[in-house]
Amino acid sequence: MESMEDGRLLRVFIGEDDEHEGRPLYEAVVYLLRSEGLAGATVLRGIMGFGASSLIHTARVLRLSEDLPILIECVDRAEKIEAVLPKIDEMISEGLVTVEKAEVRLYRGRRQEVSPR
Repeated sequence: MESMEDGRLLRVFIGEDDEHEGRPLYEAVVYLLRSEGLAGATVLRGIMGFGASSLIHTARVLRLSEDLPILIECVDRAEKIEAVLPKIDEMISEGLVTVEKAEVRLYRGRRQEVSPR
């Protein structure tokens, strides 16, 4: 992905305990994004939050919850984000998915050094 004007930020809000085909949902979503050729993804684990059920999930010692909030973020071109949304929709039974405009100013990957032969 080079610098782009028509970027989008995909955010997927789910729970840590959510699963897809026997593995963590956040892991399944990241592997999907990678297989679809998106620029990259980051998974963030929240220390506290609530969703549509209004049930508080927290990492506090006295109210230990194992189902902490998870946020997956991915930035890429609008058409690539739009193309992957139906597949993400099929994977998520509970959660929230948002898409926002994103102006990408810089995107650089780690350069792979070529070893001399």
